[in-house]
Amino acid sequence: MQNLEELYQLVLQRKDTPKEGSYTDYLFKKGLDKILKKVGEETTEVIVASKNPDKSELVYETADLLYHLMVLLVEQGVPFEEIKIELAKREGLMSKAQDRPEIQDL
Repeated sequence: MQNLEELYQLVLQRKDTPKEGSYTDYLFKKGLDKILKKVGEETTEVIVASKNPDKSELVYETADLLYHLMVLLVEQGVPFEEIKIELAKREGLMSKAQDRPEIQDL
């Protein structure tokens, strides 16, 4: 796997042509709620791994998160091209978050 677009295409192919017993097939059969749960779990694992000195765990968990995000995009019918277009729109722009006041009370 060379890039995220290839991962997206592989997940899309697996949705169109399921491989019985595969994890990807399992996720699609379970549906959106299961996929969202996995995205949430993997996000939390990336956060926790980020706090550890060994970055190999962060790499591993980030790969899991990216995979589950691709499954979510396919499930929701969002073409990867739309993500690329959105990212291209942001290239060279300053974050709008800088214009927001700092949050004082959490």
